[in-house]
Amino acid sequence: MRAAIYCRVSTTKDTQESSLQRQQEELIELARKNQFEVHSIISEQASGYDISRDGILEILSLIKDKEIEIVLIQDETRLGRGNAKIALLHCILKEGIKIYSVSHKGQVELSESDSMILNIISMVEENQRKLHNAKIRRGMKRAISNGYQPENNLKNLGLNSGREKIEAPLEEIIRLRRNKLTFSEIAATLRGFGYDISKATVHRRYQEYIKDREE
Repeated sequence: MRAAIYCRVSTTKDTQESSLQRQQEELIELARKNQFEVHSIISEQASGYDISRDGILEILSLIKDKEIEIVLIQDETRLGRGNAKIALLHCILKEGIKIYSVSHKGQVELSESDSMILNIISMVEENQRKLHNAKIRRGMKRAISNGYQPENNLKNLGLNSGREKIEAPLEEIIRLRRNKLTFSEIAATLRGFGYDISKATVHRRYQEYIKDREE
């Protein structure tokens, strides 16, 4: 299994260089004992309360690109402290990535409080996803019940659909607005048909249309 080693110290003092070196040596040994392939070794000097550290962002990028399956750390505080630690644990674990530490002499075992917080975060995210999908379904049903026919109005439906559709056609925004849909419902409806568009963008494009008509 491929692993990334992550080392961190909180200050830029010269005395911390030896600490980074020690962490790296211990984690290389941890990888050897568990027969992990070391893909990357990332070291940085930054506060654990800072979530936008270059090193940790590189770790998240490796995870996103499926370059690694394991993250090796000296202990949980090397990932971060306070809310930053919880946020990073969530980002890493939800991707199915395992975390091993020297302090645990193997896979990290979360404390009861950390596990509870992470479970709550997962439940909130799941309910947000359900609400988002419900809004899309509601907007689509309302639009169709008011005579909206996406198969006739949306070009290339099913062909190169999804993320490639960046801008929604203005004529569809106008049509849906005339059917008395809110800007939020219009955005949700169009997203359901593959257009990556927000409520703010729908509102802005409609207001630009109204302004052009007045001029």
